[in-house]
Amino acid sequence: MKSTVSSAWRSPQNRFWLWSATLLTAGMGIVNLVSAVTPRLHNRVQWLEALFPFPVRAGVHVFAAVIGFLLLVLSANLLRRKRVAWLLTVALLILSIISNLIKGWDYEESILAGVLLVQLLLMRQQFTAQSDRPSIAQGIRGLIAALLFTLAYGTLGFYLLDHHYSVNFDLGSAIVQTLAMFFTEDNAGLQPTDRFGRFFADSIYIIGAITLSYGVWMLLRPVLLRSEATKRDRQRAQAIVEQYGRSSLARFTLFDDKDYYFSPSGQSVIAYVPKGRGAIALGDPIGPAEDRQEAIVGFQQFCARNDWYPAFYQTLPDDLELYESLGLQALQIGEEAIAELPTFTLEGKPGKNLRTSVNKMVKAGHRIEFYPPPIAESVLKELRSVSDEWLEMMQGSEKKFSLGWFNDAYLRDCEIAVVRNADGRVTAFANVVSEYRLNEATIDLMRHRQNVEHGTMDFLFVSLFQHFKEQGYDGFNLGLSALSGIGMSKQSPRLEKAVRYLYTHLNQFYNFQGLHAYKEKFHPNWEPRYLIYPGWFALPDVVVALVRADSGDRLLDYFKPTGG
Repeated sequence: MKSTVSSAWRSPQNRFWLWSATLLTAGMGIVNLVSAVTPRLHNRVQWLEALFPFPVRAGVHVFAAVIGFLLLVLSANLLRRKRVAWLLTVALLILSIISNLIKGWDYEESILAGVLLVQLLLMRQQFTAQSDRPSIAQGIRGLIAALLFTLAYGTLGFYLLDHHYSVNFDLGSAIVQTLAMFFTEDNAGLQPTDRFGRFFADSIYIIGAITLSYGVWMLLRPVLLRSEATKRDRQRAQAIVEQYGRSSLARFTLFDDKDYYFSPSGQSVIAYVPKGRGAIALGDPIGPAEDRQEAIVGFQQFCARNDWYPAFYQTLPDDLELYESLGLQALQIGEEAIAELPTFTLEGKPGKNLRTSVNKMVKAGHRIEFYPPPIAESVLKELRSVSDEWLEMMQGSEKKFSLGWFNDAYLRDCEIAVVRNADGRVTAFANVVSEYRLNEATIDLMRHRQNVEHGTMDFLFVSLFQHFKEQGYDGFNLGLSALSGIGMSKQSPRLEKAVRYLYTHLNQFYNFQGLHAYKEKFHPNWEPRYLIYPGWFALPDVVVALVRADSGDRLLDYFKPTGG
């Protein structure tokens, strides 16, 4: 049965009305801006002069301009059905109707605002999405919008109101004069000829102060208003993960970059990161199998209310039919390598190369040490030195979302395998993470110094395999081999074939095939992993959200070499 989550708001008719409301709101913002700096019609304002003194009427001009700025800012959020944006726009339109009448009996602008107000009131049930989290990107956009609006206000004002000054401004000189108001001591010799000219010149500073304050607030808001999962949510999620977690990603769902959605029954949890239009869940829902469908449908509805596209990253193949029955699509993104520990051996021809590397390391005096939690501060200090050197070598920064990062509190609670050379110096390490209900070991961070003995990583992996084989584990997860195994059959979707093309032609930059070949030497089983997404229309937003989540919003670092 197909999911009914694709709400009525996505119908062509409702999208048309959303677009029209958005464009009209932006248009109303521009109208308010222009109207605030347009010369008054004296035959309209004579009777207003008797009711409202000049400071009131002049102040309303500034107020109308500020309303115009806010309407421009809010218009994009209306397209995304944000409830708070709708409430603010309705309030601003009411104020716009009043301010346009007071400042010059501009009934045309008031009528336009009234028509838009009626449309938004009739559409009120469509605006259900919650506001986005504060972000640096929002802040930068807000600051740029503030600067451009202030420049536009001053430029239009000097151009249209030049009869209030001793200079006739063309468009270019109006721009220069606006900039001079902020960057010269004498305002470039500006000389108003009447009271309104002096008022307008001063109003540029008022508009600038208000809009720039908005921009600075938007920029600081992510720091001042952090929105994170509550301690209670984290404890609740941890209890579910410990009871039902069965994958290499289970531990990463508990990191503090995640938010949590709990199924209506409360038995399942989905760990996700919202970025832009996408809400990217890490892996499949965690919980009892019989609650899986309810959890997915609930998450879809939750995302629809927030105007997010739901996506699931690195899902297992087990529930592909369920996802597809709920209107979602699947794209293979790679394969996970899982070595079988009971059959792992260095004996015979298959283990010859690994055996040679291990023997060479042992003869050179290298040794492996396993540290159980809690890890001592002295060991963490040694590991930090290796990690910093590795990050510098990679010319990047810590990745997030589906990987851990170097954090003392996190590593202190992990079992850690450390390679030491003959001098006792740490040359490489890897931390082991739990897969909870799955009898399988996996590692997260895997880092080494810039100059290490050839074969160090082979020595580390073989030691890990032997260690966990002795402890009775069934498998060892070597992690995702990105883009591996995609689009290889004639029946593969076109999109997967396109990804396969990228895999082949981008290998010289990202060495996908080299990483795959390294894992292949351990003779693992390869299991496909998928990205679940709503459809082609959402894929660009989902991919951008995934890149932002993975890079911690450091997009340039995402295109540098990756590692554990």
